[in-house]
Amino acid sequence: MTLKVSVVIPVYNRPNLLHRAVSSVSSQSFAPFEILVVDDGSSPVIEILNDLHSIPVRILRNEQNQGVSAARNLGIREANGEWIALLDSDDEWMEDKLQKQVHHIEQHKGLHAVHTGEKWIRNGNEVIPPAYLNKSPENLWERSLQHCLICPSSVLLHKSIFEAIGLFNENLAVCEDYEFWLRLLLQEEIGLVPEKLVIKHGGHPDQLSTTTWGMDRFRVQALINLIESNTLKEKQYVSAISVLVHKCLILAKGSQKRGKLEETSKFFEIARRYEARISNAAQNHHLLK
Repeated sequence: MTLKVSVVIPVYNRPNLLHRAVSSVSSQSFAPFEILVVDDGSSPVIEILNDLHSIPVRILRNEQNQGVSAARNLGIREANGEWIALLDSDDEWMEDKLQKQVHHIEQHKGLHAVHTGEKWIRNGNEVIPPAYLNKSPENLWERSLQHCLICPSSVLLHKSIFEAIGLFNENLAVCEDYEFWLRLLLQEEIGLVPEKLVIKHGGHPDQLSTTTWGMDRFRVQALINLIESNTLKEKQYVSAISVLVHKCLILAKGSQKRGKLEETSKFFEIARRYEARISNAAQNHHLLK
């Protein structure tokens, strides 16, 4: 099997990190078809010297910074490959990452998605992820309601997936991947190559998870989108609401401690409204639309 893989790398004001990421793609033992770098309104614009890399790099640009979802989506739409591999500009790949994923796909006919294990590096030192972030396929969708268990830089996805479930949600500044994986796992099995084939670098000052307060605020919105999509079976519906209520109560209590009364009221109200849906569904033994 010869897979035609397009690699999509969104970037915003990270020229040095970008060169490291692109170099890790150029050195792959399985050469991708193309590399698409999406410059999301960097100032100044980011240039890539193609003579430094073994695979030609195509640069796409958003004139203004629109966020990682818009940048990824532009790259996915413009990609010519049948398979899409995503890579964040601050991460890098081990040289056999794509090769091992392609081999996994060859061994599992009909599989349209596969991800890998990852190594976490923070301030130059490896850190061990907490046990609850394990990537076991067991109850993966249910466990993904609580935490984001799939790393964007680790995935290889057939382009038909985006046609089936849509692209990344551009209305979410962060946690867009959390929402996307929940939608994906409702319809697709995702294979796993458990080896640490992605190096995730953390601790730098422009990391989204450190510059954005209250990440669960965006997970709450993602869960509301999912619950209101009418795509969940009853057990999934109840599970999603239970996690939503739990996250809202935590956010409400945190807002209360900081004296943010409007936010406190908002999250308590969301929790109350959706908790009532679970009670109604249990009483009537069916879902109330």
